[in-house]
Amino acid sequence: MAEARTIARPYAEAVFRLARNNGTLPAWSAMLQLATAMAVDESMRAIIGNPKVPAKRLGELLLEVGGEKFDEEGRNFILLLAENGRIEILPEVSELFDQLKTQYEGVLEAKIISAFPVSDEQLKKLVADLETRFKRKIEATVSIDPELIGGVKVEIGDEVLDASVRGKLEAMAIALKS
Repeated sequence: MAEARTIARPYAEAVFRLARNNGTLPAWSAMLQLATAMAVDESMRAIIGNPKVPAKRLGELLLEVGGEKFDEEGRNFILLLAENGRIEILPEVSELFDQLKTQYEGVLEAKIISAFPVSDEQLKKLVADLETRFKRKIEATVSIDPELIGGVKVEIGDEVLDASVRGKLEAMAIALKS
């Protein structure tokens, strides 16, 4: 996985610069998501892994399926990936592109993990508190993990804010062992 991300990073950065300079960030995001959906489809995965299918034909197949949803630059990008044997990294390219896009737009993505379902009111307050702390707009996704026992755990980029009961118990256990 890390290797695919390493290979995908230059492609994502190049596409991001192109999209930013042309003012087409949303269009590129949509094209990459569509290309990713096609590339991870089971029937397409069989074709991608087939050495009998020439690289150029693979790119053309993706473009035929996508039809008019790809502009000229998007078509060229898909063909370039196909020629370089990199169609399989489309999910990573799309993910990295979206990270660059949200970072450029000043938005941080937060993963909120809660022990119990979070009401809309609680989520709004938590997001407002996070926006105050990070001084940026926050887009949050919420998941439930009963193993936290209580409280929440928030992941924003590389930073983890653990306000869960389980996290506090683990910290207490470490402190007692020291």
